Amino acid sequence: MNDLTPPPVAPGYPAPRIDFNAPAFRRKRRLRAWVDRLTRGYVLVGGLSVLAAVTLIFFYLAWVVLPLFQGASLSAQPMVAPAWLKDSGKPLLLTVEEQNLVGLRVSSQGEAVFFNTQSGAPLQRITLPVPAGTHLVSVAKGQPGTPWLVAGLSNGEALVMRSSYKLEYPDNVKTVSPVLEFPYGRAPLTVDTQGQPLENVAITVSDTTLLIAASSGATLSVLSVAEREDNLAGQTRREQANIVLPQMAEPAKALFLDPRQQWLYVLNGRAQADVFDLRKRSLNGRYKLLEDGKSEVTASRQLVGGTSLMIGTSKGVISQWFMARDVDGEPRLNHIRDFKLGDAPIDFIRAEERRKGFIALDRDGVLGVFHSTAHRTLLTQQVVRHGEALALSPRADHVLVEEQGRWFPFALHNPHPEVSWSALWDKVWYENYDKPEYVWQSTAANSDFEPKLSLAPLTFGTLKAAFYAMLLAAPLAISAAIYTAYFMAAPMRRKVKPVIEMMEAMPTVILGFIAGLFLAPYVEGHLPGIFALLLFTPVGIVLAGWCWSRLPADWRLSLKPGWESAVLIPVILGVAGLSLWLSPRLETLLFDGDMRQWVGTYLGLGFDQRNALVVGLAMGFAVIPNIYSIAEDAIFSVPRGLTHGSLALGATPWQTLTRVVILTASPGIFSALMIGLGRAVGETMIVLMATGNTPIMDMNLFEGMRTLAANVAVEMPEAEVGSSHYRVLFLAALVLLLFTFVMNTLAEVIRQRLRKKYSSL
Repeated sequence: MNDLTPPPVAPGYPAPRIDFNAPAFRRKRRLRAWVDRLTRGYVLVGGLSVLAAVTLIFFYLAWVVLPLFQGASLSAQPMVAPAWLKDSGKPLLLTVEEQNLVGLRVSSQGEAVFFNTQSGAPLQRITLPVPAGTHLVSVAKGQPGTPWLVAGLSNGEALVMRSSYKLEYPDNVKTVSPVLEFPYGRAPLTVDTQGQPLENVAITVSDTTLLIAASSGATLSVLSVAEREDNLAGQTRREQANIVLPQMAEPAKALFLDPRQQWLYVLNGRAQADVFDLRKRSLNGRYKLLEDGKSEVTASRQLVGGTSLMIGTSKGVISQWFMARDVDGEPRLNHIRDFKLGDAPIDFIRAEERRKGFIALDRDGVLGVFHSTAHRTLLTQQVVRHGEALALSPRADHVLVEEQGRWFPFALHNPHPEVSWSALWDKVWYENYDKPEYVWQSTAANSDFEPKLSLAPLTFGTLKAAFYAMLLAAPLAISAAIYTAYFMAAPMRRKVKPVIEMMEAMPTVILGFIAGLFLAPYVEGHLPGIFALLLFTPVGIVLAGWCWSRLPADWRLSLKPGWESAVLIPVILGVAGLSLWLSPRLETLLFDGDMRQWVGTYLGLGFDQRNALVVGLAMGFAVIPNIYSIAEDAIFSVPRGLTHGSLALGATPWQTLTRVVILTASPGIFSALMIGLGRAVGETMIVLMATGNTPIMDMNLFEGMRTLAANVAVEMPEAEVGSSHYRVLFLAALVLLLFTFVMNTLAEVIRQRLRKKYSSL
């Protein structure tokens, strides 16, 4: 008894008068008012803080993702017009090294000049070792990213060169020292073109073999220089051989060699490509590059990796082609996609050395920046009137255009060309693939890798994992909630509900660990038993109910109402044990002893040990407590007056449940399902550890998947900060956030409508 408790009153005496204006009562009211204001302010600040935090997360993700969809920009730098450039001859080759400090220009006069790109001053002027009485006819660079050069001479010989740049810091000043080497000697190599000028040349070098392709008119020749180890002499010798190929019908315009040294691409005639198989020494096919009959090929270049050919036409169109297998399994040159620069003919195409991007310059001096995989045009801008040579630095951040003895340098800013709507969500025809597909493959070991950043398989995997988890969890959780809240005895409910809710406290990393290391191999070894369990359990429950109805009435009435589920516990355990015990016998009887092989042979389905079935079982177990707890509270909160009134009017308990209780509790049940779905969509550790993390699009129950959340968890630690890969991972997180936001908003709208509709019950 405290100071505010009135004293006891003796029987027959009037109750004492309480003074509510006493100081103690006033202090109590002030304290309560202060606590109410404090609580109201705390709840208000907390709620606004949560909303602010979610909003800030959304805007931060959007801020990181936004640069992905911005285009490229080109900034003009001071023009350079060195005096020596005017009389140096026609440019046959123009390149810029990685630091954008030194350029290389090879002219028709047989001179290679290394020059300072900022001032134009020559650093080294090298007269190429061209035999007397001959001159340079053509110069070609190897595949993008390689240092090899080849010069075609007027006497049918080819000079092989290699450029290199040494970076030094004397007195803390960055200095680039260029070197032009002749690894195969200063004497040119003879190509079998009967002494005719080499109008077009191409080069590719592997670890042991050098290939040079050359053409003179319609004459085509390929020279192979192989290095052989002489084990007895301990020396390396070079063996030269000419690869004889079928001759062309029309003069060649350009030659390109596959870096794997399998294909030789010859552009000839108006718009035709002959593809030769160097290993079989035969013609693979003649392909028509243009169908209109009016335009012609005016420029061409290989992309990094040497797989794709970019073909520029006289109508300003640039098309991509590469070899892919047809329906018969034969490799054929396929037209993949087109890019449009303008209406003027394309004069130059230059490929990036580290990405699948390229730039193009047309005859009107308009420069375009493109990316092949993303099928994206990032920039078109007028830079000169009519360019005579074009160079792109290895980092693709510097462009150099030569026009009438002047150089026009430009700084190119193009950080994220790989991302577009089509690359993220549509099928893309990637190099070395036979058809367009949805693929996620963000990294590889080689530098000429084509990033495959499709979010479609990750989104599909997210929905697939959530679907199978909800397929298991939703019926069990809702049914358990209905039985617990409506049929189960109160003492038993007070024990069962806390136990189920305690399941939610189990860390998901533990569930994923158990699922990956124990459940996955166990399910693989007991597949018939698992599916038998799904069939035998309802049969066993119905059979147990039928047997229970045949028991004497005294026995049945001895069990108090609401305790019937206790009888089913041994039944379910017995059915489970029987199903798993029968598993090997069922596998021998029905599936020839191997259900996994039977699934692949007769159903045509692949089987992965860590598959959607394992994810459904593990993640369903994690989702059940969420759905059950909310749904059970909603059903149990239905006013008893409605239930008693329905029963009093003659409705059966089942009719009361289906037509009154569930309808009244439907908003809460729907909310439980939506919250469970949100939990399944955002789950990370279970799908990370219980699946093969293979980003494939297949609803097969026995195949794995990769989800958006698991992909972010796996690849974010390895992603370079600020890279396209890094920002696409943030985009995946943003997609996940938007998905849950939309689902929750939709769920709230539907819940409010259900509440309004059934509030009159």
